[in-house]
Amino acid sequence: MPTSPATLRSNPHFATLPAYNAGLSDAEASRLSGGKRLVRLASNENPYGPSPAAITELQRIAADAWRYPEGRSDTLRRAIADHHGVDEDRIVVGNGSETLIAALSRAFLQPGAGVLTVTPGFGLHEIEPLAEGANVTKVPMTGALEFDIGRLTEAMDEAPRLVFLSSPSNPVGTTLSRDALHRLLAAVRPGTLFVFDEAYAEFRRDEDAFDSLALATEAGVDFVTLRTFSKAYGLAGLRIGYGVASSAAIAQFMRLALTPFNVNVAAQNAAVAALHDEAWMRASVGRIRAERDRMASALRERGLWVARSEANFVFFDTGRDSAPLAAALLREGVIVKPWGEAGFTTFMRVTAGRPEDTDAFLAAFDSARVAAG
Repeated sequence: MPTSPATLRSNPHFATLPAYNAGLSDAEASRLSGGKRLVRLASNENPYGPSPAAITELQRIAADAWRYPEGRSDTLRRAIADHHGVDEDRIVVGNGSETLIAALSRAFLQPGAGVLTVTPGFGLHEIEPLAEGANVTKVPMTGALEFDIGRLTEAMDEAPRLVFLSSPSNPVGTTLSRDALHRLLAAVRPGTLFVFDEAYAEFRRDEDAFDSLALATEAGVDFVTLRTFSKAYGLAGLRIGYGVASSAAIAQFMRLALTPFNVNVAAQNAAVAALHDEAWMRASVGRIRAERDRMASALRERGLWVARSEANFVFFDTGRDSAPLAAALLREGVIVKPWGEAGFTTFMRVTAGRPEDTDAFLAAFDSARVAAG
C-alpha cells in the first residue's frame, strides 16, 4: 500500500522555501485579459528574438534531435573560452544560469553555512541556498536603491561560504562601479566564494562597462561569474547559461553538481551560433537600451521615482500597492511584474521591449492610474 504524503519524509529545508515568481503563462494571461493581444513585459525577454544565425542552426539540427548532446558542452565551452580569453576548463555550462546557482549551492553549502546577498534581489540567490539548509543574510540596498558597499564589506567579515550579487541588479537594474567591486573583492575572506551574477551585463551603458573577470582575477579571490544567453542573445526558451570560475577545480565541483546531459543539443548549437553573431546582439541591445531609457524618462515625467537601470527593464515606485495596477494592466493585455518582496510592494518591474510595447504600456498605465484614483 502506498505511503501517504503525510508520512513521507521530505527534505525539511523545503517546507519553508519562498516561492519563485515565474510569472503568468501566455494562456493564463490571455484568459485574464479577455483574449487581448498580449504585450509581454514581465520576464525581461528580448522581443527581437535570437540571431538569424541561431535560427538557421536550430533548423539545421532539427533532424538530429534523436542524438544525445555533448555531455560537457565542449564545443560551446571552447567558444565561450575564446570569447572571454580564459581556459576552457574554467567554463561550466548549464540549463539556464539558475541551474548553475543550484549547482553552486549544492556543491559548496551544507546546513548552517552562511550566504550573503542583497534585498531587493533575485529570488534564487536566496531559495537555492535555503534548500541546502544554509543561513541567508540579506543586506538591504540604500534608500536610493544602490548597493550598500559599507554594510556588504562589514558582512564579509563573517566569511560567508557564498556571496551572490547581481550586477546589473535584478530587480533594480543598478550596477556596481569598478571601485565598488574592487572594495568588495578586497573584503572577500579565505573560504568565501564570490558569485557575480551578470545576466544583464550586455545592457550596461558603454561608459559604465568594465571587465569584471579581469578585476576578480587580479584580486586573487575565489569567484564565479555567471552569464546567460536568455537576455541579450534572445534564447530564453532554450534555457542556456554559463559560469566562468576562477579555477578549474571550482568549475569541476559545479559540473559534479549538475545532472548528466544538462543542456540540450538545440541550446548548445544555437548558443554557439549566437555567440559568433555579436553584431546582431549589439544592435538588438542598442534598440532595447533606447526603449529602457525612454520608458524611464516617461515615468519620471509622470512624477514617479525610477531607479537608474543598466539592465533591460525599469524598476519604479508606483506610489501605491502595485498588484492592483498590474492586474488592471493585464486586463488591457499588458503583462508586467508587481514586486512582492517585503518593503517593495509598491514597486513594479517592466521589461523594455519594442517602441510599440512601450507605447502600449504607458497608455495602459495611465488608464489604470486614472481608474484607481
